[in-house]
This record gives sequence, C-alpha cells and structure tokens, in this order.
Amino acid sequence: MAAKFDLDDNGVVVIIGSGAGGGTLANELAQKGVGKIVVLEAGKHYKLEDIENDEWAMFGKISWLDKRISAGAWHHTKDFPNLPAWIVKGVGGSSVHWAGLALRFQQHDFKTRSTYGHVPGANNLDWPVSYEEMDPYYSRAEKKLGVAGAAASGMPPLPENNHYKVIAAGARAIGYKDIVRPMAINSRENDGRPGCQQIGFCMQGCKIGAKWSTLYTEIPKALATGRVELRPESMVLQIQHDKSGKVNGVLYVDKNGKKQLQKARIVCVAGNSIESPRLLLNSASSMFPNGLSNSSGQVGRNYMVHTTAAALSIHKAPVHMYRGTAIAAVVSDEAKLDTNRGFFGGYHLEGLSIGLPFAAAFIRPGGWGREISSALEMYDHMTCVWVCGEDMAMEQNGITLHKTEKDHYGLPVPVVSKSDHANDAMLRIHGLAQWRKLNEAVGAIRTVDMPPYPASHNMGTNRMSAKPRDGVVNKWGQSHDIKNLFVSDGSQFTSSSAANPTLTIVALAIRQAEYIADSMKKGMI
Repeated sequence: MAAKFDLDDNGVVVIIGSGAGGGTLANELAQKGVGKIVVLEAGKHYKLEDIENDEWAMFGKISWLDKRISAGAWHHTKDFPNLPAWIVKGVGGSSVHWAGLALRFQQHDFKTRSTYGHVPGANNLDWPVSYEEMDPYYSRAEKKLGVAGAAASGMPPLPENNHYKVIAAGARAIGYKDIVRPMAINSRENDGRPGCQQIGFCMQGCKIGAKWSTLYTEIPKALATGRVELRPESMVLQIQHDKSGKVNGVLYVDKNGKKQLQKARIVCVAGNSIESPRLLLNSASSMFPNGLSNSSGQVGRNYMVHTTAAALSIHKAPVHMYRGTAIAAVVSDEAKLDTNRGFFGGYHLEGLSIGLPFAAAFIRPGGWGREISSALEMYDHMTCVWVCGEDMAMEQNGITLHKTEKDHYGLPVPVVSKSDHANDAMLRIHGLAQWRKLNEAVGAIRTVDMPPYPASHNMGTNRMSAKPRDGVVNKWGQSHDIKNLFVSDGSQFTSSSAANPTLTIVALAIRQAEYIADSMKKGMI
C-alpha cells in the first residue's frame, strides 16, 4: 500500500523524477528498508490503457513540451528551435518512450582521457569508476530489465523480424560480424508482464507492458512496500538548504497549482540532463550564488546527446520495417576502439524503424516536393538506421538559464546549447557511408540521408569526477559540495560512449542505492 508522508517530515528521502534513474532508485531504496521516500514527478501518472498505438497522439500526450530554446551551431536552432530533446513528462520518464535497447559501455568508455589523451576542443575526462566496478551492476540491471538474450536475465532473444534480416544480411556482406540486439523487452512472460507481441509502437509506450519501464515495474513495486509516496504533477522549483549548507527541503508546485515545501533528509535529482542542472542553477542562494553543487562551475556544462545521424534506404522488394519491435539489428563492429578511422570513439548502426508520420516529418524538416514524396511512396520498401556514436564532451555545450524569459511556473526557460566537435562530424560521415554500403550490398536502389532529430539520449551537465574541480558529483553520484545531495540520472555521465544510456543509468541507480542505504544506516548522511 502506498505511503503518505507529512510535508514537515525531515526524515524523508526526496527523489525528483521517476524515470530510469529516479524510479529505479526509489524501488531499490524501498526494498532495502529505507522507510520514507517521496517521489516528485512533474508529469501525469499514465496507465497502460492511456497508451495509444499512434505516433502523433502519443507524442503530444507524453512529451515534455514546456518551452526550451535550442542554441548553438546544431541544426535544431532552425528545425527544432523549441524542441532540443525528445523526452517524456510523466511517471516513468523517458523509460516510457525508449525503444528498449540495453547496451553496456565498453572498458575504454569509462577512461576516455587515459585512452584518447587530450582531445583539442574537448573536455574529456575519465570516470571515477571503471568497467570492472560496474560489471556486476550491469548484470543486476540486465536481470532487472529482463534483457532478452543476456546471460544475466536468462531471457531468450527476441525473434528476428524482416528489418533485422535485411540489415544483418547487408552487414555480413561487407564483413561485419558483431550483430546484436539486447532488448529490455520480454521475449516470454516475465516479471508478471506478457511477452512481446511485436506490435511495433515501442517508442510510443508499450501498450501491453512487455517493454521494461519504471511506470509499471519499479514504481508499482516501490509503492507496494508502503515506504514510498508518489506525487505526480509536482513540478519542483527549488532545492533549499540550511545554514550549514546541507539540503533540507524541496519547493514544488502541486497538481492544484499550490506551492508546497517538502522537508528532506536527502535529495536525489533525477530530472534528465536538462531539468536536473536547471534545477541546481535555479536553487542559487547567498551561500551558493552560482547554484547548488557548482563550486567547480561545471553544472550545466559538457552536455552530450550522442553523435547521431539517420538515413532511409529503399529496396527493390518490400521490407515492412514497421513489423516487429522498433529496434532491429544493431551492428556493433564500429563501436570498437579504433583511431585509424580518423576519429576517436565509435558508433553503433542501429536499425530503428520509424512510423510513416515521423518519416514524413524528419526526412527533410519543413521540406516539400517530389524528392520527399517519391521516397515516402516506397515506405514499405525501406530500411532505416540511427547512427549512435560517441559525442565528445565540450564545456561550452550545455544548459543555461534564459536571462528574461520565464515559463508558466515562473522559472527561467532553459537554453540548450549544442555544437559539433570536429570528431563528431567525421564519425557521422563515416557512419552514413557504411550504412549506404551495407544496404547497397543487398540491392538497395536509393538512400536518403536525414538530419538528426531531437535527442532522446541526454547526458552530462552534472558529471562525475574524481576531483571536485572537474565535475559536480563523485563516484556515487553524491555532490562534491553537499553530502546529502545526489544526482541519479544520465546527467552524471562523464562521457557518452556509443551505447544507449538507459542500462548504465539503471546500473548506477542500483549501485547508488546501496551507497545511500548503507550511509543512512551508519548515520553518515
């Protein structure tokens, strides 16, 4: 039974956000016996029956559409000026929207400064944790998520749809061998949820609950302990602190538009790489004039979205890429460490089907004419790729607060600045060329390159660092400056790797929960 805690209860652990980081952390803490947890979620609490197999209907229903401003040299400033990121505002966060691909970082991904050396124009840094330290938590995350094909979960792989078969055949034809698809989607009944029915609307929210999401896994389990209270439609405005600098409360607007102050023993920020730094910056005070946990000046900096590109290839015969899960074959050969290609890092070629409405919207934003319509007429003959590669951390890429414009809560609108590093551009060109080659090897007659669309992978802005001067939090996601303040989402990433971030976010949340529970028991926080 869900709990109910008093606003003046200063023994509460407040978690801001209920996605892969916050939702997992809440459940892990509750299962460890932490007795008072309040989860504040800005969005609504949707149910499975609210999910529709309709791209535009669900985009409008669950997306975070509060005003944000795209800035920098990326094309979003023109094509998506107020939508720099495609994330969810609702219980479950972007775990509702993700496609389910659960990839691990590689060893070198945690040590980019040691591996690459200083990269001119980049702010690359080693994580204060290693792959060896993360390995057991990755296994626990894979088990929790029920990753199909992972040894830790025991779940058999998902069936190979036609999109998978075409991409895999092309990959093998040009010499690729590392073709994978570790998906956090039930391949059979598991964890009280059904096996996948191959409906294909994975990124609109899984209507039957076969895909892992904290909306219907971690959050219900946490509530069932009687140790957790979920407050949806609660937009956090500010984190407050006492005279010693320890955080002691969270100010938010409830679903009725009334301001409330929840007292707290510990605060964990898990609002994504835009809202989390925005909140820390908005919590500036006379003691912390540049924002909370910002003695380094690194809050909001080093924003990463993965170096991405997209393309559609048209084949002579029908492919029907939309039949089956959104992610088909993932070609991982280019994710290896190989600087002989002329760039640092690597990338995955992710076969990602997009619905016809999104294909029409993204193929050439704002475009029109026969070039576009002739491609869309061949929609059932298409394969589609999302190139997902390492994005170099750059200090100037980040989140700042608009000086004059406010949102409907009275908060400064976040400005999301992003520009390519030269490395990003070279990686993107290489990835698109390899995709074209792969499809031509199995008879593709045309390939249409698309500009990257708004990021679902948002990382950095509150990064981990061994030394306080270099980042925002330590190896546990604990603020360098304030020991009872934690960051529990992808904003703590020090580098992006080429891997989709969700599995790593969950693994870090499991690990962080151990640290917090143990520290509370010992009276350290």
